[in-house]
Amino acid sequence: MARHFGYTLGGGPSSAIKYRLVIGYDKPRMGRSDSKKMRKHRGFSLIELLIVVAIILIIAAIAIPNLLRARIAANEASAVASVRTINTAQISYNSTYPTVGYAAALSNLAGTCTGTVVPTSAGACLIDTVLGAGTKSGYSFSNTGTTTGYSAWTNPVSVNRTGVRSFCSVADAVVRSNSASLATCAGTESPLQ
Repeated sequence: MARHFGYTLGGGPSSAIKYRLVIGYDKPRMGRSDSKKMRKHRGFSLIELLIVVAIILIIAAIAIPNLLRARIAANEASAVASVRTINTAQISYNSTYPTVGYAAALSNLAGTCTGTVVPTSAGACLIDTVLGAGTKSGYSFSNTGTTTGYSAWTNPVSVNRTGVRSFCSVADAVVRSNSASLATCAGTESPLQ
């Protein structure tokens, strides 16, 4: 407990200012309920942490399907661009090697040409080696060619995971799409819109 001593300054009852001098002030002791309140504010409770985890999981459940759709769309765009690259490479190959015609395999369009290695009909170096290997961005690529024409097609490696549609092209260089898996390109599939 504290002891209070009061004194008055000033000249009259209306102007008197009281001051209180406090000596020997003792802190009140903390009881059990006070110490529990202090402990409660030291961190998060288990329920609060579970609520935060639940909110994060809900947000992830909403975002993951959109991410998968975006990845499928990106893979399909890459597949279409690769089919266009094969079209351009086949036209260049036919112009460079007219006696051979069109490349019979993707490996004929690829190759590792450097300053000392010269392109040939077996490795024309017209497409990159990844595409020449036959798999790129979740799609597998195939190609056949003769002296009169060629057919290039691509299918998703895993349907509904890496892609939904298949794409193909023939010597007219129009990229076509199909919802079913392709074994060749007849040129009658619907053109890509």
